[in-house]
Amino acid sequence: MPAAASARSAVVAILLLSAWVPAPLPATGAEGWSWPLSPRPAVVGEWTPPAQRWSSGHRGVDLGAVAGAAVRSPADGTVSFAGFVVDRPVLTVDHGGGLRSSFEPVESPLVRGQRVRRGQVLGVVRGRDHCREGTCLHWGVRRGDDYVNPLAFVGELEPSVLLPVPAELRTAAQPWSS
Repeated sequence: MPAAASARSAVVAILLLSAWVPAPLPATGAEGWSWPLSPRPAVVGEWTPPAQRWSSGHRGVDLGAVAGAAVRSPADGTVSFAGFVVDRPVLTVDHGGGLRSSFEPVESPLVRGQRVRRGQVLGVVRGRDHCREGTCLHWGVRRGDDYVNPLAFVGELEPSVLLPVPAELRTAAQPWSS
């Protein structure tokens, strides 16, 4: 059996098995999203937004993975893209409300227009990734045309809290106080 056919058979087997064997859902964030890998993966590449929309940056996070790991939908949605971008298999899920998440490299039998549920297997990590060491899954999230940090959707980012400033510091900071 050729290697490509064997790999496709493995993907189909994983998807079929995941439909019959209930898997625990990954930890869920405040927005009802879950991690796309289970168990909860290590973040091996941080979100680095570009200074300008057209500038370089890392528009997502890289999650430590092994080749063949099942990638799950972090939230309900519809597949809006399944194909190759340059040399990597990419899958994008439209979650509604302007939110879309993309995963690469993900080999998947899903096609554009298919509905998916949170926790459902989308495919497997397979193909060329951009991590320097080991294998990773790149997870990006867009709100409209803007990329946002995916970790915010799984409860990994603490909200900013403004604390009261002591009176003596407040007075010292006022330009008219001297």
